[in-house]
Amino acid sequence: MPAPLMTIATGTDLPARADVVVIGGGIVGTSIAYYLARSGVSVVLLEKGRIGAEQSSRNWGWCRQQNRDARELPMATKSLELWDALAAEIGEDTGFRRCGLTYLSDDESEIAGWAKWRDFAVTQGVRTAMLTPQEAAERGRATAKTWKGGVFSQDDGIADPSRAAPVLALGVIKYGGAVLQECAARGVELSAGRVSGVVTEKGTIATSQVVVAGGAWASSFCHQLGVGMPQASTRSTILSVGPGAAGDIPPALHTKDVSITARGDGGWTLAVSGRAQLDPTPQNIRYAKAFLPMFTRRWGNLSAGSLQGWGWKHETRRIWKLDRPTPMERARILDPKPNRAIAQDTLARARKLLPGLSANPVQATWAGYIDSTPDGVPVIGPVDKIPGLMIAAGFSGHGFGIGPGAGLLVAQMLTGQATFVDLTNYRLERFAKGSWGKVSEF
Repeated sequence: MPAPLMTIATGTDLPARADVVVIGGGIVGTSIAYYLARSGVSVVLLEKGRIGAEQSSRNWGWCRQQNRDARELPMATKSLELWDALAAEIGEDTGFRRCGLTYLSDDESEIAGWAKWRDFAVTQGVRTAMLTPQEAAERGRATAKTWKGGVFSQDDGIADPSRAAPVLALGVIKYGGAVLQECAARGVELSAGRVSGVVTEKGTIATSQVVVAGGAWASSFCHQLGVGMPQASTRSTILSVGPGAAGDIPPALHTKDVSITARGDGGWTLAVSGRAQLDPTPQNIRYAKAFLPMFTRRWGNLSAGSLQGWGWKHETRRIWKLDRPTPMERARILDPKPNRAIAQDTLARARKLLPGLSANPVQATWAGYIDSTPDGVPVIGPVDKIPGLMIAAGFSGHGFGIGPGAGLLVAQMLTGQATFVDLTNYRLERFAKGSWGKVSEF
């Protein structure tokens, strides 16, 4: 695990019925359940392992508008507003702060791309400032080098991945919802073609609405219902170093070589943006053609993985039986092995760029599976062929920052409210019409 994950006490008794059952206790699932509970909806949140134990606690912790794809930007902006309010609403700190994000570069084409995005962002009311070489050098003074330029997104920030999802789950409980850990959802029951219940390892919950927010498990779960959701997971390796005399490093810094984020304990999370491994699985073989544009665009950052992805069975194509343990119960927490070579290279890059980190000891090295769609934009919305079934997954590495916005969006849909953003770009059906070449820029 990347850090001591906040432990919370939750219920053990399975409710007989609920208005909505949310499957998956990551940042997206907890956000959905939270905003439903705040709206007075009877909601049950199911998590097969621990709240937030998979990718929701294994990411950088960035909450950004900067360089967001136009389809995601409204959700990112709304999420920042929601992040601001969570601590006061729930009474627990998520670690969120608007510290700004600093991007530095010596690549003129990269800087030009950021400038192009800035020109678009201004039309959306987003504040972001291009940095001159002098300003970049000042903001990046911990690197002790010159830069050709950069960008600073002053309204963006970071939150604590080890606390955020657990705090939201506490919010669900505070506002009257039920949260169950160590309780896997095995499948969905249908009556006359509509959702009528959720079968769990502890029994069945009667409900007319189910939201699948299972992250890397979502596609295989949907496959049990005959719903095709194109999804492939990549394995990302990250590490952290402990507190120490690190110099004047920005709380959130991105460069082409390495990115660094301040941690709540005074240490730093280190990663290389976009660098990941592709573990072969039955599912990513099945959807390989759909992902060709994505993999072609990002091939320089991808490398061949290992067979551990096959062994975890989170991307199985097999149909499981609802009266027997499923792969989710055999893998309560998806905890893949990190790539040691990538971790060592990331650490070397960070210490070369930021000499102040040379004495900071390595705290932990970990990996996580990032659930992606062919266009890099999540699936959020109802499944037309099964009334009562909704999906909120495939966040492609962006789920932590935009999780609250996604949660509010789903809650608005389920309660019949006007949504704060148009749903067209998030519908599952877009893939049936072909998303070839429409890959997210960021």
